[in-house]
Amino acid sequence: MINRRTMVKGAGATFGVAITAQSYARIRGANERLNVAIVGVNGRGQAHLSAFSKLPGVQVTHFVDVDSAILAKRAGEAAVKGLPPVETERDYRRLFDKRQVDVVTVATPDFSHARIAIDAMHSGHHVYCEKPIGIAPAEGEAMIAAQRRTGRKLQVGNQQRSSAETRQLAGLIQAGEIGDVYEAQTWYANNRPSIGRGHEAAPPATLDWDLWQGPRPRGPYRTNLVPYNWHWHWRYGTGEICNNAMHELDVARWMMGLSYPTSVQARGARNFYKGDDWEMYDTLAVDLNYADGRTIRWNGQSCNRMLTHGRDRGVLLLGTRGSAVVDRNGFELFGLDGKRTREVKAAAQSATTNTVGEGALDVYHAGNLVDVIRGTAAALNSPIAEGHVSTTLCHLGNMAYRTNSVLRIDPATGRPSSAEAMELWSVAYQPGWEITA
Repeated sequence: MINRRTMVKGAGATFGVAITAQSYARIRGANERLNVAIVGVNGRGQAHLSAFSKLPGVQVTHFVDVDSAILAKRAGEAAVKGLPPVETERDYRRLFDKRQVDVVTVATPDFSHARIAIDAMHSGHHVYCEKPIGIAPAEGEAMIAAQRRTGRKLQVGNQQRSSAETRQLAGLIQAGEIGDVYEAQTWYANNRPSIGRGHEAAPPATLDWDLWQGPRPRGPYRTNLVPYNWHWHWRYGTGEICNNAMHELDVARWMMGLSYPTSVQARGARNFYKGDDWEMYDTLAVDLNYADGRTIRWNGQSCNRMLTHGRDRGVLLLGTRGSAVVDRNGFELFGLDGKRTREVKAAAQSATTNTVGEGALDVYHAGNLVDVIRGTAAALNSPIAEGHVSTTLCHLGNMAYRTNSVLRIDPATGRPSSAEAMELWSVAYQPGWEITA
């Protein structure tokens, strides 16, 4: 196993100087092709491939996955689609010997996002990192420090930040279209099935189980854990709130101009399939309360797909002059009488609740990163500082649930005053995989 400190020390000799987007464009040429490596190609990585492959002057050149069968499958599918041949790797660290890679995208399980992103930046690569950015808030702090130190571009996968319609709504709200927004109600509804009862077993021959676990302390392979059900186990997952609420909480606080709250409370339970291996809640309600009296609420229903305002996910913004409902595919405005005054639909649709989530927003969001790298756009739509705040809101919801308490929060840092909750601010790591900036 490569020691991270040794690797970063070596990489720093070449990539230690921060390079701006403008100087990067001058060095490489703004029209020169950007090469992209996708780490994790079994789920969201498929959406990354679709998005980056649609961008001019961009080519996906590498697939990385710890399962050799998945690597072969995705490489074959890419060939059938007529995409250029890709190189495959099982260990993402081998990418750092390949200087032709410009951008690394991270679509692995949550617990490995921060480590891969930090390693990639220290090796001179720009990064597109899926949400949530880490398994605990301390990882976000480390990612911010690494990004500042290296000067690499790091786009967080809150793709609705690149929605033309949502950005239009943000402008209308800023202009006072619905008055002062005093409350946001956000929701997610799905009908996930039972994950059943698994058992310990030898991992499949194609899967590098040790590498799959990455930074996490080692545990036994279980038959119903991979590729997706790790989400519902505390050793590896972050629950539905980090898995999905981050999108809507991010939009809500963006529209309202908010950062960290002053208090957080949560109520949750496992209401469905109680005999299976799902360790977490499947139903969770979280209130984020702010110093000026405003509130953001999230209602998560993992196993009951009852729609709200005709949508399985979205944000309702309540204002003193009217209201707005927004999701990935457009928005509606309403007067105080509840009558709709305007509807704006997205020109192209994006998926809402499937596990790949592919759609037009991925293309726009990936394109924003590419434009910033080339110096043709001024700023990332979802930089790491913003992604960290939104991720931390989700972690605070988990902390309130797990400690069964109302958390008092420092609005400057997002840190709870509770010593019990602060024990969840960071996590233990497998020796040799520690995450530091």
